[in-house]
Amino acid sequence: MARTLIQGGWVVSMDDAIGDIRGGDVLIEDDKILEVGHGIDAGDAEIIDASNMIVSPGMINLHEHTWQTGVRGTVSNWTMFEYSQLMHATAVPHFTPDDVRIANLCGALNQIHSGTTTLFDWHHCNATTDHTDAAIDSLEEVGIRAIYGHGQTKTEAKPGEAPFNERPHSRERVERLRKGRLSSDDGLITMAMCIQGIGFSVWDCIEHDVRLAKDMGLRWSNHTGAQGIPMFAENAVQKLHDLGLLGPEADFVHATNLTDDELKLIIDTGGSITVAPECECNFGHGNPVTGRVLELGGTPSFGIDLESNISGDMFSVVRFGLQLERGMYTDARPRPTKNMPGHLKTRVALEWATIGNARAIGMEDRIGSLTPGKQADVILTRGDDINTCPVHDPVQTLVFMATPFNVDTVLIAGEVKKRDGKLVYPEAALRQKLEELTASGQRILDASGAFADAAE
Repeated sequence: MARTLIQGGWVVSMDDAIGDIRGGDVLIEDDKILEVGHGIDAGDAEIIDASNMIVSPGMINLHEHTWQTGVRGTVSNWTMFEYSQLMHATAVPHFTPDDVRIANLCGALNQIHSGTTTLFDWHHCNATTDHTDAAIDSLEEVGIRAIYGHGQTKTEAKPGEAPFNERPHSRERVERLRKGRLSSDDGLITMAMCIQGIGFSVWDCIEHDVRLAKDMGLRWSNHTGAQGIPMFAENAVQKLHDLGLLGPEADFVHATNLTDDELKLIIDTGGSITVAPECECNFGHGNPVTGRVLELGGTPSFGIDLESNISGDMFSVVRFGLQLERGMYTDARPRPTKNMPGHLKTRVALEWATIGNARAIGMEDRIGSLTPGKQADVILTRGDDINTCPVHDPVQTLVFMATPFNVDTVLIAGEVKKRDGKLVYPEAALRQKLEELTASGQRILDASGAFADAAE
């Protein structure tokens, strides 16, 4: 039985019953939080000195295509139309399992470095089962808490083959994982289905895929398209509701082209609506639906989306999402609001990336807050760095001042993954992996020709 005491930090528990504790302690036993409070006597526990640090739950990133890590910084000038054609139709056929392996490994390491302890890996570069296994292998090697979302490639159809929007999800491929290495819902890595869904599938495929997910007991996530991109199936949200196929296991990503009535159906049946505000604005999806979801009585969930497009840290996503929503809220009124509305306060934004995202995936009993009995997914953020000092309000510091480089320590299930500002990963091995990532990305750029203007 291993014990670790995080001692003397400004604890931001994200648990209303515990609150914030200045000079507080967090006692961890094996993989769980045992106690949160002042002056905890932990006997011979290993001590982590949290003086001048903010102690908070690890960030939860609910949407990222981690397999694109090797082509970082290449698609920021693309529109959504260009991305759909050039990335999926043109570049994806050139991704090998080894490309996926190194991308997922380095991408997951970056998530940990950036203070994210749970990653929803939305993986639709799955030409073969070797691609699938490579992605999962890397998540396991890194030791991040992850939901592996098994998706489908969106490559152009071969002669005699139906287009991707008419191809149902493979039951055989899903069963292989669900009855094999990802059969448990209690492990560090669990499984979901990532379907083409209402943004990219005809109705028969939508119904087939959702029923398959239900048969397998899996959460299912789908892209709902974007403004200007027509959906292949009309009234799909209503149809799913009429068939009893909406529920807490459903996740709709982006949703900028859904009506308020459709959003309300998802919210009222317990589903989640995941916003990726930076990516949505950069790609021209339309205004993120954060405020609409809040006004309809829901809580939006948040994710990064594409590291090929934007930086891969939840600090940036939460900050941008809150600032953008505040701007739109004020702009929609005849004069500036006198007081910041409660639903746009800074603590609410931090909830989006912690306990709120945990609720969205049905894991609020395991992660998302520093609550005794939950998994010890904890980050320590330095409050004495040049960009964070002085700390008067730890929540405002986390949301508006902090960056990944202020993250000093990261624990996942009680295991230290970053210490003293450095990943607990052999330095020489990490350098080698980054060289492999660079070579992988360059080979894909050269082979596909899709990124010819990447340097412009």
